[in-house]
Amino acid sequence: MAEVVPEVGTVPQVLAEIQAGAGLSLSAAGRLFPGHRGGAAVDPSTVFRWRTKGTRTAAGAVVKLEAVRVGGRWLTSRGAVARFVAALTAAADPTPVVTPVVPRTSAARTRASERAVAALKKMGA
Repeated sequence: MAEVVPEVGTVPQVLAEIQAGAGLSLSAAGRLFPGHRGGAAVDPSTVFRWRTKGTRTAAGAVVKLEAVRVGGRWLTSRGAVARFVAALTAAADPTPVVTPVVPRTSAARTRASERAVAALKKMGA
């Protein structure tokens, strides 16, 4: 059996969160969500599937839940769950691109002001 040695200096964000005390088992992560079809919570097997196979977005990309293997079990964190949900939500409902508002030049402001004054005079004000 080949030995797998992690690269030095590479600590996934989820591991740092777990070490800081925010670790969750997959069943605890499932309890963060209401169950589907009247169930009490999302089943741990569903959370495991989110980790291993991921969830396909409408665009065809696959989003996986961040988790680390510690001993014989998988652990994740609230932060990893939040990032997973945020990635799925962004893929399903991308925010519209907002074009920045360019401020008017002083000449444009002057012209607009003159038009407003002319319109008010025309109305008799």
